[in-house]
Amino acid sequence: MATKKKSNTLKLKFDTAWPYAPAPESRSAAQIKDRYELFINGEWQAPLSKKYFGTINPATEEKLSEVAMANAADVDKAVKAARNAYEKTWRKISAKERAKYIFRIARIIQEKARELAIIETLDGGKPIRESRDFDVPTAANHFFYYAGWADKLEYAFLNKKAEPLGVAGQIIPWNFPLLMAAWKIAPALATGNTVVLKPAETTPLTALKLAEIIQEADLPPGVVNILTGAGETGAAIVNHPDINKIAFTGSTDVGKIIQRAVAGTNKRVTLELGGKAANIIFEDAPLDQAVEGVINGIFFNQGHVCCAGSRLYVQESVAKQVIRKLKDRMESLIVGDPLDKNTDIGAINSKQQLATINKYLQIGRSEGAEMYESACKLPNKGFWCRPTIFTNVAQSNRIAQEEIFGPVLSILTFRTDDEVIEKANNSPYGLSAGVWTDKGSKIFNMTKRMRAGVIWANTFNKFDPTSPFGGYKESGFGREGGLHGLLPYVELKNI
Repeated sequence: MATKKKSNTLKLKFDTAWPYAPAPESRSAAQIKDRYELFINGEWQAPLSKKYFGTINPATEEKLSEVAMANAADVDKAVKAARNAYEKTWRKISAKERAKYIFRIARIIQEKARELAIIETLDGGKPIRESRDFDVPTAANHFFYYAGWADKLEYAFLNKKAEPLGVAGQIIPWNFPLLMAAWKIAPALATGNTVVLKPAETTPLTALKLAEIIQEADLPPGVVNILTGAGETGAAIVNHPDINKIAFTGSTDVGKIIQRAVAGTNKRVTLELGGKAANIIFEDAPLDQAVEGVINGIFFNQGHVCCAGSRLYVQESVAKQVIRKLKDRMESLIVGDPLDKNTDIGAINSKQQLATINKYLQIGRSEGAEMYESACKLPNKGFWCRPTIFTNVAQSNRIAQEEIFGPVLSILTFRTDDEVIEKANNSPYGLSAGVWTDKGSKIFNMTKRMRAGVIWANTFNKFDPTSPFGGYKESGFGREGGLHGLLPYVELKNI
C-alpha cells in the first residue's frame, strides 16, 4: 500500500502587518505664490501696514509663502469697497444673476479641486484624503446649494420679504479654512450682502486661492474682500462701525470678546464656538461600527474639529470590549506625511496648538487618568501627536470638561440612560453629540433630552449643505447651512 508523503508547504509567520508603500500626492498641481497681497475691491493690493508674515507647512516647518498683514486702515478700505459694491451693484442686480455668479464659483472650485486639496493639506497639516474627499467637495456643494436659494428667497419665509443686511464681516478658523469660507460667503452672497472675510493667520492660503477663483468668476469688484492678518485684523473688522453683521467661528473665549464688543450696537452676530462632544455607546450598539465612528470622530481629523467626539461614554457591560477594540484600531492608524494617501493622522496645525495638547496630556496624567497612546513612530520634523486615549476618567476631570482640540479621547462609563444623559449634558458646551444603539426608540429618547445642536445616530461627523449646524450654551448661537443658514443674513419684513 502506498504511503502518503507529508507536504513540505512553507508556513510563514509575520510579526507585523505588511506596510503600505508610500503614495504621496504630487505638489506639482498646486501653484503657491511667494507673496500674497490683500484682496480688496476685486484687486490685489499691498497692505497699508507694509507688513507681511509667513505661513508654514506644519508637517515639515517649511515656509510656504508670506502674506499681507492687514491693519485697521486696510480693513476700512475693504469695508468701504464692500459698502460701495452693496449699494451700487450687488443689492440691485437680479437674484437670478447673483445665482449665476455663485454657481460659477462652485464650478471653478470643482475644476481646481486637486490644487485646492493639496494647498489645504500643505498649509493645514490635515491628510490629503480628508482635504480631497471632504473639505473641497463640501465647500463646492455649499456654493451650489446657496446658488439655488438666491432666486427663491420669496418662497423661503412664509408671508415675509427677505432683505439683505448690508456688509458682513466674517472671521474663520484654521481647522477647515476653505469649507468655513464657503459656509459664510455663500449664504451672504445669495441673500444680497457683500463680504469682508478674514481667514486664520496659520491657514490663509486656500482663502487666498478662493479670492483668485472669485476674480476668475468675474464677481463685481468689492462684493467679496479677503484680508489676511492676526487678532488685530479681526478686532478691526468686529469694531468697524459700517459693518452690519459679524459671523465668527473659533474659540469660545474669542466669541465672548466679540459678543461684548458688539453689545449696544445694531450689528447682527452669529457665533460657532468650541465643543466637547459626547459620543455614547450602548451595550446593544454594533460595536465594530461604533468603534470606527469614534475613530473617525476624533482621530482622522487630528481632533481639529469643534464637534469632535472627544468625550466617549460607554455602557459598563461592554466597556472593556470597546476599549480593547479602540486600542487595537489605534495601532493600525498611520501617522505621517499628510500628502501621502495612506496617512490617517496628519500634523498638528501649529507649534502653539501642539503645546496646548501636550499641556492637557500632562493634566490628564496628573488628574489620575490612565493614558494610552499608539506606538507609532513620529516624523523628526514638524508638529505631531500620537492618537491618545484616557481611561478611568472622572466627570470632573479637566480633560473631560475642557476643549483640547487634538487627537485625545477621554473615556467614561455609565449604567443607565438617565445617568449618561446627566453626564453628557454636564458640560459648558453643546455643539454636537453621537448615539450608538440598535434601538430607534432609545435614539429618539436620547436626542430629545440631550442639549446639543447636532446629534448623530449610529454615525458621526456627517455634514450636508441642506442641514443646519450650530450649538447651544458656550458653543455659540445661530445656524449655518440649510434654510436656517439664510436667516442670519436677512431682515424679514411682513408682506
